[in-house]
This record gives sequence, C-alpha cells and structure tokens, in this order.
Amino acid sequence: MYTMMEAEIRHARLAMLAVVGWPMSELNAPNWMLHGPNHLAPSVLNGFDPLSFIAVAGIFGAFGYFEYKTSLRKVDDTELGKKHTEDMANVWKYGVPGDYNFDPLNLYSMFGDTADARKAMRELEITHGRWAMVGITAFAAWEALTGHQIVENSMFFHPNLLLPSLVASYVAFSAFYEVKNTDQYLFRVEMSSEGEARMNNLQRRTANLSKDALEYSKVAFEYAKVATETTIETSKDIKEKYDSINDNYTNYALRNVRKD
Repeated sequence: MYTMMEAEIRHARLAMLAVVGWPMSELNAPNWMLHGPNHLAPSVLNGFDPLSFIAVAGIFGAFGYFEYKTSLRKVDDTELGKKHTEDMANVWKYGVPGDYNFDPLNLYSMFGDTADARKAMRELEITHGRWAMVGITAFAAWEALTGHQIVENSMFFHPNLLLPSLVASYVAFSAFYEVKNTDQYLFRVEMSSEGEARMNNLQRRTANLSKDALEYSKVAFEYAKVATETTIETSKDIKEKYDSINDNYTNYALRNVRKD
C-alpha cells in the first residue's frame, strides 16, 4: 500500500509540473525547440527532434536517478518525519508517502501546524496531482489525434469572455450551494447554510425593491394622469381660442365684403 501511495504522489507531482510546462513550452519556446510543422511539444506520441530528444532523455534520466536514490530513504528521523510518525502513530508505522523533508517556504503548515492541517494539505496536493494526471493525458491525446497544439483556440490561453463567465458562474453557484459526498450518491448538491442566509437576504431585498418600485410606479402613474389631464385641458383651451379667433376673423371678413 505504501509503495503504491509513494508511486502515486510521485506521478502526481511530475504531472503537475508537466501540465504547466507543456502549454508554456508551446506558448513561449522558439519553434526550433518544438516538433513538426505545427510546433507541438515534444512527447512520446508527438515525436522528438534530435535536440529535444537529448533534452528530454537528460531530464528523465535525472528524475530517474533521483527516484532511485530516494526510493528506500528513511524518513522517520527527519524533522517532518518525526511529526509524521506522531501523526500516524494510530494508523501505521510507515510514515507519509512523498516525504522528502523539503519545505523551504513552509507551505506544509499553511493550514496550521497540526495533524489535521497537515493531512488536509496532503489531500489538497494529491487532489491537484490527480487532476493534473488527467489533464496531461488529455493534452497528449488531443495533440496525437488532431495534430494541433493544445493552446490553439483554447479559452485558457487566449483572452475571451467564456472563461470569466464560467468563473463568475462558479463563484455565484458556490455562494449558495455546496457539493457533498454521500454513501447513496456519488455527490449531492445542496444549499449551504450561508447560501440560505444569502438567499433570504436577496429575497428580502428583492421584495423591498419590488415594493418600492410599485410605490414609484403609482406615483409615476399619478403624475402621468395629471400631465395627461393638463394636456387635454390645455388642448381644449387652445382649440376654443383658435375657434374664437377664426370666428372673429370670418365675421370681420364678411362685414368688409358686404361694405364693398
């Protein structure tokens, strides 16, 4: 079990490096470092140029040597190893897979210097690593099948409105709902307690806005009614004055005609 967990975390860390390095190479590397007319990242499925093959062989050779030298390492006498021995005392005696006693930025204690915090950090790392393994496999399969770079026409690598829209949708969804694991279903989407409070607050504000809008509409209707009545009365007055002026002019004209 420990050996399999050690292999998984090593593959996960390598995949996290690869899933960043692959698109970065296609975006920033000069064309002579890439492969083929479409300038693909060198890989087993895409193929290699002589120079890229030497570079990849050297990198993987270095990784292989490092893995060989550390595969049987003893970790229970290091600073992190002692913490892990204490954390895992009631679980097993093999320590934590992937422990190289290397944490210069103290990221391992980001959630706190407790057993639960370290466990949460390890779960976060392996979760990202598993998704990275899926991602790098998808990169390789896509380029092998299509012959085009993974960065072509991708919302992640070219500015467009789709990715911000998806992020905004995710943020809005997370503000009200949460995804839970259950024994009956793979996952279940439920409204969180914070989401219920936000929803109630939103409904209350919406109701207040609707009430205010109704009051404003009533006032606006009254103003419109008064304005309409005033316009009608003014029109009547203008018509009466026009008719009076027209009658006076007609009578005046008739009198002058009779005199002539």
